[in-house]
Amino acid sequence: MAAGLSAIFRSPIGTAIFAVEVLYRGMDFESEALIYCMLAAIVAYAVNGWFVGWQSLFRVPSHPYAAGLADYGWYVALGVASGIVAAILPEIFYRLRDAFAALRVPAWIKPAIGGLGVGLLALRLPQVLGGGYGWIQEAIDGRVALRLLLVLLVAKMLALSLTVSSGGSGGVFAPSLFVGSMLGGVFAGIFHHPPADLVIVGMAAVFGGAARVPIATLLMVAEMTGGYQLLVPAGLAVMLSFLIQIKLSSFFKYGSLYEAQVAARADSPAHRADNVRLALRLLDQGKILLPPQVTHLHLAALLQSGLALDLPDGSQLTVGALRPESPWVGKAIQSRTLSGPIVDAKIVAVLRGKSVLLARPETILQPGDRLLLITPSQAQEALARHLVPPPGLNSQTDATGVS
Repeated sequence: MAAGLSAIFRSPIGTAIFAVEVLYRGMDFESEALIYCMLAAIVAYAVNGWFVGWQSLFRVPSHPYAAGLADYGWYVALGVASGIVAAILPEIFYRLRDAFAALRVPAWIKPAIGGLGVGLLALRLPQVLGGGYGWIQEAIDGRVALRLLLVLLVAKMLALSLTVSSGGSGGVFAPSLFVGSMLGGVFAGIFHHPPADLVIVGMAAVFGGAARVPIATLLMVAEMTGGYQLLVPAGLAVMLSFLIQIKLSSFFKYGSLYEAQVAARADSPAHRADNVRLALRLLDQGKILLPPQVTHLHLAALLQSGLALDLPDGSQLTVGALRPESPWVGKAIQSRTLSGPIVDAKIVAVLRGKSVLLARPETILQPGDRLLLITPSQAQEALARHLVPPPGLNSQTDATGVS
């Protein structure tokens, strides 16, 4: 991801950070991958530059940007407006997607309908076609009329939604930059301000908020335009847009342009097994004092996800209710290990009624106890003679409750 974006947008640092930031809706990063993304992005940028040159994607005026104290008012206002637009954009995009999904027509007709809509729109506003980089450059140069900027701001959101939401091929990055640049141009036109800096900041602020990638977008836009003097005022606008977008989108069904984002690393399926292993290790070592309000429902719900947990030493995590006929009934856990001719199992915790009991040597097992066990992977079939899966596990789990 980082290498491809770097070669296309000529932004090695920003796209490397984008690749590790875009996975999460909150301020979280896939930090372990950053050094590899950075290396890939820099190599891709160098190879691409060898063939096509090293100039930025957009040309900006060489004059210095105004950065006096009074000028920061423009960036604050633009950041607020960008946050509002960034909250509306995903809602339009996905609501239209839902509308196309509800149409009772063959699937191949849906992108045709979207294409017809874009074509009719382009009869009056051909500027909405394509990525729109040329029109972004025109806005930077101040050669687009105020009324047209305002119309294109809305029209591009509709064109993007008609194209991609109907099933057509396209991305959201370039159209979002287009929307942000038009918004910046509107501010420049209304307040008779030099357009280049507001257009550039608008690009960063709208996409940074709508896609929930404020840090990456700030650097990407600076690299794509060469407008490094704007990093501080752009940072102010981007962070305002990000915070306002989060607040406003909480009232909407869709909060981000990237629907597959999860809130944070703790919510990522890629990290869930690691999180559970860490929690179990802490429980097993007795380093966690469980508060009274923590009940068996918390651990049971965690394991009812159907996720197979293979532990680093080759063993597996299992949960199940103790059968009345099991020879383990009435026996003490002793050294947290139950041994027998059938299976060896290490008990991590006992879920009894609404209580969570850490596995202690004096604990006597009772019929129906839900046991959190670490067992050899080859013992799963034999373990079914002792345990039944607790209620609520999905039908695709085996007798031990492990997928």
